[in-house]
Amino acid sequence: MPIKHAALKQLRKDKKRHSRNQALESELKTFTKQFLTLIQTKKVDEARALLSTLEKKYDRAASRHVIHRNTASRVKSRLALRLNRSASKN
Repeated sequence: MPIKHAALKQLRKDKKRHSRNQALESELKTFTKQFLTLIQTKKVDEARALLSTLEKKYDRAASRHVIHRNTASRVKSRLALRLNRSASKN
């Protein structure tokens, strides 16, 4: 355990940030799973609406440095590709 007051404060800040980041990552995973189940069940219109909110959430996470910006871009691209493939099959 740290002894200095500043180090203790830094630990408190790190714990708070960690829990905030974990909540955001969990939310991203939850929305992504919802999106994939919508594609599986052929609900393309609902998936299209969810994709726009999902893209905003990934951009927000990237801007807050929770995930890397290239990771966010790659995931968004792959999700859009999946949506387009499922829409073309119908």
